[in-house]
Amino acid sequence: MKYRRGYYKKDGTYVQGHFVNKSLKKSKGRKTKKGCFGFAIITAIILITISCENDSDCDSNCSDFSSQTAAQSAFESNRNCYSNLDRDNDGIACENNIN
Repeated sequence: MKYRRGYYKKDGTYVQGHFVNKSLKKSKGRKTKKGCFGFAIITAIILITISCENDSDCDSNCSDFSSQTAAQSAFESNRNCYSNLDRDNDGIACENNIN
């Protein structure tokens, strides 16, 4: 803390001397910048995590399965994900898969 001497304003009024803490003014700007940087880092981590979760084996086709029963069990476990395995929408996956 530093002591500021008294002084006269332009309008002629006198301002009495007082203590001034200059470190508070500097720390306010630093906290704001650190907060924004931290927010940007957390946002980037969340976006990367979400984008990695979307990488799954939902884009499978009938040739990815060894048999029709394997394709059927995968289809029944998640019908929305493996909807491309049932072309005619009758509930039977990979009907033409002979293996």
